[in-house]
Amino acid sequence: MSNPAEKPEVVELPAETPAAVPASTRRAAAQRVREARDRLTSTSGTRPAFDRELLRQYAQTRISASYVVMLLVVATGLLFGLWIQPFSAAAWTCGMLCIHVVIVRNCVRFLAEPASLTTTRKWRTRFVALDLIYGLCWMAILVHPASRDITSNTLMMFLMLLVIAVSSMLAANLPIAALAATAPVTAAIALNFALSGTFDSYVMALLALAAEGYFALLARRLHSITLATLEARAEKDALIGELEQAKAISDEARHRAESANVAKSRFLAQMSHELRTPLNAILGFSEVMKSEIFGGHAVPVYKEYSADIHNSGVHLLNLINEILDLSRIEAGRYELNEEAVSLVHVVADCHHLLKLRASSRNITIHEVFEQDMPRIWGDERATRQIVLNLLSNAIKFTPQGGEIWLKVGWTASGGQYLSVKDTGSGIAEDEIPIVLASFGQGSNSIKSAEQGAGLGLPIAKSLIDMHGGTFTLKSKLRIGTEVIVTFPPERVMSALAPMAEEAPPLQPETAPTTAADEKRRPRNKPIMSAGTGL
Repeated sequence: MSNPAEKPEVVELPAETPAAVPASTRRAAAQRVREARDRLTSTSGTRPAFDRELLRQYAQTRISASYVVMLLVVATGLLFGLWIQPFSAAAWTCGMLCIHVVIVRNCVRFLAEPASLTTTRKWRTRFVALDLIYGLCWMAILVHPASRDITSNTLMMFLMLLVIAVSSMLAANLPIAALAATAPVTAAIALNFALSGTFDSYVMALLALAAEGYFALLARRLHSITLATLEARAEKDALIGELEQAKAISDEARHRAESANVAKSRFLAQMSHELRTPLNAILGFSEVMKSEIFGGHAVPVYKEYSADIHNSGVHLLNLINEILDLSRIEAGRYELNEEAVSLVHVVADCHHLLKLRASSRNITIHEVFEQDMPRIWGDERATRQIVLNLLSNAIKFTPQGGEIWLKVGWTASGGQYLSVKDTGSGIAEDEIPIVLASFGQGSNSIKSAEQGAGLGLPIAKSLIDMHGGTFTLKSKLRIGTEVIVTFPPERVMSALAPMAEEAPPLQPETAPTTAADEKRRPRNKPIMSAGTGL
């Protein structure tokens, strides 16, 4: 008879749950994603957020090359000071240096200002205007040679190529500024050559225009490369932002899942206590009434009702135990109490327990056991639960007059296996994953078999997995089902190495007298034989 005062089992609860992801973190991640996406939206010519970055690189290039430009201006002024009036060359040099200083100071100011769309457009226009003035000043010195001989023409062409090359490289991130700095020089030189009226001058004019076109294309190509680099970086930033946002969402979902798991554990612990306490009383008193311990019932049907109450209580108690076992397994809190277990004896005991239920349905159970099977190292309660779940399912889904085969034997790798095969209705192939999931039931079980919670197979599979074994389910509709569980060779006792023991201290009267005797003395003593595993 059940004991009404049985102590309920309580599920252990996690110590604490992690804190939720702060809302500010999620907002910051979303803001970074929006900013990165904004940089990828296209407007006229270039992307708006890239304009600022291109101007920034233009300003940095101008500042870093300021000494090179100053050296070029001074060298040009000294060279032309030998051909034209020194005073004019000096005045031009000072004017060019002043313009160069203005450009550099504006670049420094631009880098120091905060970014905004209005200021970016303003600075873009200012830099183009300064480069135009810079190009006009170069034009003033290059179109005023001392004479029109071959040396003067060669010098003008060389300086023009040098000026447009340097200007194109410096202003490559701002193609309009590069064109403003080089077009006046090229136009003036080409026009100067064309006005000479000679064939050589025409050729030089065409070469000047071709050089301008080449360096313009080169500057445009450099600008495209820089823009592609910025686009790749913006896409990378967008991807990183999306990853951070996804991580924040994942952390939040994980926090909610863990909170739900804690709530489930608390619910199970509370319901285990609240249900088992009255359930034990129901089982105890219904068993008393069913057995008529204090006297017979005046109405015989009351005895049947008491038996129904007791059976329903047992079913509910088993269901609660299964849910709690599955909860502990999923939470990783199910601990194996390992010892030497005889798989054959466990299967035989389970067969004996369920033999009456099978006989009531006219089901024949056949036993096919290997002889002299050694023990395995495992949890006897878990092994018994595996066998009971599989055998109960087989009896439940086998029609009257059917047959069940229980087989225990060796696997090919040296482990041990248990097979439960029935002649039931079978399971459709696409429903096998369903029946192996928690609370999963196949269509045949819902239509024809006894009602259950769908936890027997998932619990059996989880328990055999904890032993390091395998769980295989084979089934065909209208033919039958076979479930095979295997225990690995490492758990067979005959395959385990003997445990080493330190030799007891030698007594003076029995101590060996020679080194040979000491070597022949056994140091280890096996604790179990290879044949029986005891």
